[in-house]
Amino acid sequence: MGDHNTTSERCRLPRGNAQGNGQLAEDLAARFLERQGLTLLARNVRCAGGELDLVCRDGKTLVFVEVRLRRNAAFGGAAASITARKQQRVVLAARNYLAAHGASSAAERACRFDCVLLDGERVDWLRDAFAAD
Repeated sequence: MGDHNTTSERCRLPRGNAQGNGQLAEDLAARFLERQGLTLLARNVRCAGGELDLVCRDGKTLVFVEVRLRRNAAFGGAAASITARKQQRVVLAARNYLAAHGASSAAERACRFDCVLLDGERVDWLRDAFAAD
């Protein structure tokens, strides 16, 4: 992932099943981003090519957010789970989202790709985590 700004905080995520944990992680990420001043526009948007966990607005910028949860770093942690292939799928889904909402390219609308990483009890927000190229 590219150069980015990081904001962190501690959190407590209750135990549950994998799907329930994913939902809880997205809830936690959405509330965290709203406290940082972003406006939540959509959740779990399914588009051709993939799914967008969260779509937010930060001022005039549209923000596509990938939320990743890892309870421990045994398999590399949350950041390691966002592979180049995963980034490509998020970018493709974002392009389809933009096309469906009146913009045919990222250049026509200011946007960026952020990640919220939940590792154990730590939340990290990586702004501008990767590019659309």
